[in-house]
Order: sequence, then C-alpha cells, then structure tokens
Amino acid sequence: MKKKINISLLPGDGIGKEISKEAYKVINWISKNSDLDFNINEELVGGSSIDKLGAPLTEKTLEKIKKSDAIILGAVGGPKWENLSFEKRPERGLLKIRKELDLFANFRPALVFESLINSSSLKPEIIKDLDILIIRELTSGIYFGEPRGVENIDEKNQRGFNTLSYTTQEIERIAKVAFETAMNRSKKLCSIDKANVLESTELWRRVVIETSKKYPEVELSHMYVDNASMQLVRNPKQFDVIVTTNMFGDILSDCASMLTGSLGMLPSASIGISEEGNKKAMYEPVHGSAPDIAGKGIANPLAMILSVSMMLQYSFNDKTLSDLINKAVNSVLEKGFRTKDISNEGEKVISTSEMGDKVLEELDS
Repeated sequence: MKKKINISLLPGDGIGKEISKEAYKVINWISKNSDLDFNINEELVGGSSIDKLGAPLTEKTLEKIKKSDAIILGAVGGPKWENLSFEKRPERGLLKIRKELDLFANFRPALVFESLINSSSLKPEIIKDLDILIIRELTSGIYFGEPRGVENIDEKNQRGFNTLSYTTQEIERIAKVAFETAMNRSKKLCSIDKANVLESTELWRRVVIETSKKYPEVELSHMYVDNASMQLVRNPKQFDVIVTTNMFGDILSDCASMLTGSLGMLPSASIGISEEGNKKAMYEPVHGSAPDIAGKGIANPLAMILSVSMMLQYSFNDKTLSDLINKAVNSVLEKGFRTKDISNEGEKVISTSEMGDKVLEELDS
C-alpha cells in the first residue's frame, strides 16, 4: 500500500516558476515508481503572492503550508518589488515561513560533481572530491534580532541598527544537530564565529564547547569567520561539517557554492525539530530568482531537483530514492549535457525543460 504524502510546492518568482515545473516532473515520477504517493499543492509566496493576494505570505497560505509533510520552494524576489517597504517585500514571506515553522537548521552541501570540476574557478586538485556541509542557524541572530530599524538622529542624520543576539538554548539545539550530523559523516566539526569581537558569538563558542562533551567521538575545532572565508578558498577539503550563525552561514555557504562551479547546482534543506521529535522541513535551491533570465528557458533546474533528493533523505528517510536522483543527475552531467550557466565550449547546452527531461530519462533507465 502506498504512503500518501502532502507536499506544498511554492514556485515563487523569477526562474522559480520554471525550475518548479522540473521538480514537479521528478516528484510525479517518484509517485509512479515507488511506494510513495505525493499529492502536490501549489501555493503563492513572495512577489507572486503580493501581486495576487496583496502580501508576500497570507495567513491562509501559511496554514496550508503548516499542514503539509514537506515544502519545496523555488525562489522569491526581484527588482519589481524592491521599492516596497521592508515588511512588504517578497523575502519577508520566506523569512516568515522559516520563523513560523521554526526551521532553525539550514543544511547547505557543497559537493563537486566530477564532470563539472572544470566549471570552478579553482584548480581541479583543490576541489576534486570536495564534499562539505554547512549547517547554518536560521531563525535567530541578526536577521531576526530586536530592536532593529532606521531612526532620525537630527534633521540631517539617520541611524540604522540591527541586533545580533543568541540564547543558550538557540545555540544548543543547532550545535546538537551539527554534532549528530558529524557523527554520521567523518566525525569532524568546525564551529565558525567571531568570538574575539562579538559577545554573542563568544557565548556561541562556549555553548558549542559545552555541547561537545556529549559527543566525545567528534573532533571539534573553531575558526573566526574572516579566516574561514579565506580557508574555504585556500584549502576547502580541510572541512567536513561546518556549523555557524545565521549571517555567517548565509555568506559562507554562497562562497562555498562557487567552489562547485555554479550556484545552480546546490540544494538546501531548512529543518525544524520539536521537543516531541516532530519534523518540519523546507527544501530550496541556494540560488535566487534570477529575474534577468526568467522566462528564457535557460535556468538550471538541477539544484531544485537535488532539493527533491534532500527531501526524500531528510523528511522521508528514503536514502535509496535520494541516491537514485543524485545518480541520475550525475549521469546526465557525465554525458555532457549542460544548461548555460555550467557550460564550457563544445558541450551540449540544453534548456531548462530539456534538462528535466534528461533526468527523467536517466531515472527510467
């Protein structure tokens, strides 16, 4: 008997709509060829929701999302909505989902496919066999801290301010996720902070060290964020699992993504685990909405498809199906098929939908 699963698919804006169609194809393939039966409910978020419903995320949509078993998001934002007030911009819809569902742990892998090794700006010997995972705290830190805003000092001057804060509990739970993840990989964890300057990350380091006592098998190291950004480019394979704050994780994961050659290749998972053990999760590509190429059929859907793979692994504990998708993507790349962003001279450049079809062909075979 098939297991029925409800998925909220949020295409969002820009290329999000195009790459979501390819994810839809893959999910349907899984429903037809496995014991999982996916029911996909498409919802509006971001700019598309603003245009049609007047808000980046409505309460009605949020309630529907909360009832789903997993969420897949395309991308949000674009220049069309940049002149809106801060609270009404498309990105606020995404942040609201993360906060309301308490998706505090963001998994961002940086994995180099052998066939794309020449797409990176780094030398092949630096990135060959690279496989690192950045775990970013996602619902606290400077992006959510209060007070925040812009205020008038006098007639000529204003002051902008944000608050970077973390509690012991917030740090403990992301540290626990990081240590448990490291236990299932190489038992090596690097915590990245700025403890020499920022008191909030001085607390971060103390709590991570205290949490490490429960995981004596894991080798724990610490690094300041400025040094870490340099080390990611100089010698990325020294890392395996990295855990860090919201803002540092945002910056470092984008830096790490370019080690692989393209933002278009990297998925991510945002996961929340309650004290009762219940799990909520949202899966999305690391790249943005890329409005400059939207509607041209040249966007790379592979990060979106690999996000489906992460969903199978982390939400439904099906490593077999997850690996199957990864192998299908790898096989397509090994055969030389490329979207424009990852292509070199002489390679077969295909469209967004054609890339999705190639993945399906590999799954069938």
